[in-house]
Amino acid sequence: MSKMIDQTWKEMYKAAKEVQNSCKISNHMEAGGLAATVLSASNRIYVGVCVDTACTLGICAERNALFNMITNGEKEIKRVLTIMPNGKNGAPCGACREFMVQLMEKNYRNIEIMMDYEYGKVVTLGELTPNWWL
Repeated sequence: MSKMIDQTWKEMYKAAKEVQNSCKISNHMEAGGLAATVLSASNRIYVGVCVDTACTLGICAERNALFNMITNGEKEIKRVLTIMPNGKNGAPCGACREFMVQLMEKNYRNIEIMMDYEYGKVVTLGELTPNWWL
């Protein structure tokens, strides 16, 4: 589905760009290559960046933003926007999709995902994850 980029998508994109700052944290850790924003049910925007480690202890930008949202007492998502290192947008990985589905088991299908900001391409998590395993 394609939609016109509304003001909220613009604010989400800007917030993600503001925190995206790829940097080396240590010899075994990098952060900020990807940045994500989630729009909560209260219309508050939460941000997160990826943290990549030499082992599997890192975290995706989307889940980082979701943890930020949960830390602030919210538990419902309306929209997700991710900016990749190349500046393009993309779908959340399988782990992030699963996290969102488990967070909103009854209503995850309606979460909007920005796939291509330049062209206003938006899909729902239900389209990306049509059949949940539970």
